[in-house]
Amino acid sequence: MNHLLQEIQDNGIVAIIRGAKPENILSIAKALREGGVKTLEITVETPQVLKLIEQVSQELDDVIVGAGTVLDPETARAAIMAGAKFIFSPTVNVETIRLTKRYGVISIAGALTPTEILTAYENGSDIIKVFPANVFGPGYLKDVHGPLPHIPLMPTGGISLANIKEYIQAGGVAAGLGSALVDTKKEINDTYLAELTAKSKEYVEAVQAARA
Repeated sequence: MNHLLQEIQDNGIVAIIRGAKPENILSIAKALREGGVKTLEITVETPQVLKLIEQVSQELDDVIVGAGTVLDPETARAAIMAGAKFIFSPTVNVETIRLTKRYGVISIAGALTPTEILTAYENGSDIIKVFPANVFGPGYLKDVHGPLPHIPLMPTGGISLANIKEYIQAGGVAAGLGSALVDTKKEINDTYLAELTAKSKEYVEAVQAARA
């Protein structure tokens, strides 16, 4: 298995940075890393996203940086050229998956139904982002995992400290966390960053406890 793919699964958490101001992203990434969260997705609608992917990749070489909300192959290619190590999509776009794999980059496509999940996997997606996971809950993940045990599933959407353990135990290889971890609506200052590091540690520990 690709060592980066293994690392993403070992890390157990993908932090989704959406709606952050460009000047705050490096500080957010450092605070997450300090707390043990080393897989970060920067969504592509972020201003200057390509420059930011490049900057975070270069400055934090032990962090795996990817691009999120990628809807088409053109955006995927631009993000890969900027240094994105994985491409996170909200949907199953076969052309996007194929282009991502052509460049040897990890594809994490979003799917919900068993048919979508299998289609994404058969077309080369490495991990399937089960989104929105909270609509059906951990029981759904477990049920899908039954007939499709070979497909790595990453629940995303509505994951919190209260339920992450259930999702991991239901078969999630990792969890995607958005505003429950990185709330970009708050003022990004030293207090916020310290709290983000503390919260990151709690999530990492919750995943480890779920796997123990």
